[in-house]
Amino acid sequence: MPDNKQSKLFSENIKIRKKLGLVLFLTVTYMIAEIIGGLLTNSLALLADAGHMLGDFAALTMSFLATFITVKPATNHRTYGYYRMEIIVALINGLLLVGVAVYIVLEGIKRALYPPEVEAPLMIAIAAGGLLINLTGLLILNSSVKQSLNVKGAFLHIIGDTLGSIGTIIAGSIIYFYKFYPADLIISFIIALLITYSAYRLIKESCNILLEGTPKHLDIDKIQEALLELEEVIKVHELHVWSISQQRIALSVHVVSDHPDSREVLFKADKLLRKKFNINHLTIQVEPSNFPEKYCDF
Repeated sequence: MPDNKQSKLFSENIKIRKKLGLVLFLTVTYMIAEIIGGLLTNSLALLADAGHMLGDFAALTMSFLATFITVKPATNHRTYGYYRMEIIVALINGLLLVGVAVYIVLEGIKRALYPPEVEAPLMIAIAAGGLLINLTGLLILNSSVKQSLNVKGAFLHIIGDTLGSIGTIIAGSIIYFYKFYPADLIISFIIALLITYSAYRLIKESCNILLEGTPKHLDIDKIQEALLELEEVIKVHELHVWSISQQRIALSVHVVSDHPDSREVLFKADKLLRKKFNINHLTIQVEPSNFPEKYCDF
């Protein structure tokens, strides 16, 4: 990788690290306040929101630490470097979200049998403060979401928590004005569903990258068709596309051509894949039509 590109990636990583560090500080500070508030008010919705913030804290901590690891240089044993550390962290974040959702549901079932009274005004005040913290976190991380699945994982945690804070405010208002105490329980289950949905998306995307699936924004058939449209190309086989990380897509392909200048074929195929599909990590083998095509095990 050219030095200037490596320097740019390092600079972006530093910016992401600072943002994650700031959001981490805000989250852990208010998480403690919500835990205390939930215990004082007997609010499951508030404790559920605090539990989600605990998930946010764990997610942000891992995401923050991952920014130090992903920039480590490649070695003979790690030829792609440590880019996939952010994917592993994203997967762990997704599993943490599932754990938080399960805890909320189990606690909700227990409280459904013996519903405690809830101090709605304090519950609303604390949840409003949490909402402000979450919105601040979203604004800080928003510009970096597309750059890293690691950041996206943390961002999804905070989105779920933001919705949870809104739900807690709604539950507190219903309890305060209408004395309908089951609202706390109902909102808690809704929060659990939102958390589960966020977790499913994150786990699915992380697993797709770890299993070297084709990135969802790319159509492998269209890539093959585009290569075959080059007049020098007779056939395309052994076409594989996968993600090293969210922003680093790799492709390998065998291009069959009887053109006398294989370099020209290589240059055209390379230019096409870079410009039309924005794939920059390429391995292209140009071979004549009489070249024996070998079978692959996969």
